[in-house]
Amino acid sequence: MKIQIVATLISFTVTVLICPVLLPILKKLKFGQAERALGPESHFKKAGTPTLGGISFMAGMIASCAALGLGNFDLFFALVISLLFGLIGFLDDYMKIIQKNALSDAKNLSSASLGMRGRHKIVMQFSVAAALAVYAAYHPNIGTDVVIPFISKNWDMGILFIPFVIFASVAVVNASNLTDGLDGLDAGVAMIIMIFFLLFSGAKGYSEISILSASTIGGCMGFICYNFNPAKVFMGDTGSMALGGAVIVCSVLTKTEFFILIAGAIYVIEALSDIIQVVYFKATHGKRFFKMAPIHHHFELSGWPETRVVIVFWTFTAICVMLSILASDLNIY
Repeated sequence: MKIQIVATLISFTVTVLICPVLLPILKKLKFGQAERALGPESHFKKAGTPTLGGISFMAGMIASCAALGLGNFDLFFALVISLLFGLIGFLDDYMKIIQKNALSDAKNLSSASLGMRGRHKIVMQFSVAAALAVYAAYHPNIGTDVVIPFISKNWDMGILFIPFVIFASVAVVNASNLTDGLDGLDAGVAMIIMIFFLLFSGAKGYSEISILSASTIGGCMGFICYNFNPAKVFMGDTGSMALGGAVIVCSVLTKTEFFILIAGAIYVIEALSDIIQVVYFKATHGKRFFKMAPIHHHFELSGWPETRVVIVFWTFTAICVMLSILASDLNIY
């Protein structure tokens, strides 16, 4: 476990040191967040806060993995897939910033939907997800079987495995993106989820995944120092998609895809709340099921302070991770 602790500390230190250097650069380049005019009014004051902060913990992850796993191709591949999802987010962020400068009003509020077209984003996400699925399916130590929670039996999915992993990857990455709506929320949720993958991969001998898990935890810890309310920087789609990518990579390469439904239950809830809102809105011709979706905004508009929503969601995720440990055959003393 010592190498995992070192990985965490390296990533944390790099992230904490990069943020103070990165913030002035983002401000100088006017890479500020544009809040939606239809979003919660309490968020209007956040308009202009530097975004693209996910670059900081991505750098921490790179430094940690390079220092401790140089030459391990499995670790290299896992890191690259995570970063490629982050790159897709970066392209989306960059387009949002360019469009924001053209469309936003004087208060940095935008009534337009910014960023790259949805179909372009999905095509790129599917491409990266397909690479992960094929790699896992033909890897001699992974294959097409997955671990079933609670019974600790493996199910060989056969030809269903590749489409399953592609769908799961795109779903998790976008669910992580939806979760990034409050200061510190997504970074804290991802950090806690990755504790499960750190414990599972360490106990089962997936040393390369334990290093990636630890480096992600360290990066999230460092980023929260600047992202907790009131946030000095936002991770942007760059960071949220990279974190979602890291979660799904660690899951696929340890055969624990179904455990995301437990450890990552917040992701499931956030995504479902968004789907329910859209379907209900269309079916009822304009009525809303939630006050606002994703669901963290519903709690905000119900009177919860932002920090309360974040801490409750973190706590819920920690409980889900404990349940995931119980659902596995890990013996942790």
